[in-house]
Amino acid sequence: MTGVRKGLAKVEFALRWDPSPAGTPANDLDIVAAVYGGADPHGTPVQLVHFGSRSPDGTIALNRDSHTGQGFGFDEVMTIELHRMASQSSRVVVGVVIQNADTGDGGRAKTFADIAGTGFRIREGHTDLAQGDFATVSAATAATVAEFSRDASGAWSFEPWLHGVEADPEEFARTMGALR
Repeated sequence: MTGVRKGLAKVEFALRWDPSPAGTPANDLDIVAAVYGGADPHGTPVQLVHFGSRSPDGTIALNRDSHTGQGFGFDEVMTIELHRMASQSSRVVVGVVIQNADTGDGGRAKTFADIAGTGFRIREGHTDLAQGDFATVSAATAATVAEFSRDASGAWSFEPWLHGVEADPEEFARTMGALR
């Protein structure tokens, strides 16, 4: 992954993975974005955007959603229009969570190690800001991937933040923006 970049306006987060083998439960990964206000930048998100939703002001939208990983290239794509966000929005954390994480073996949840071909790309326009996979967090069921923060001048910057956790989708959404 690359380093910090400032002055961002509109970014795209793309996620890919391979379909599960025939006869096994489908792999369903989802992009989740949490927006935090300046008064509580590490607490409860003021907006939470994921499959089947978009931000009320239209600044974050999931443009492509897959439940199986089938297709070519990236299976899910989320657009984040940082330059249009309300001035009280100070931080956006983007992560990935494994939905329906049952492996079918009677209790163990799927982890990134169970899903082949995982990868992500973060870009602004045609410039890649970061790209990678989930190999370093292979034992996790969810992971934060990126943090966008607004400075005092109003400029947005990006910092890669790949951190895996073992959490169900609801718990991950509540805790993904906690202090590192």
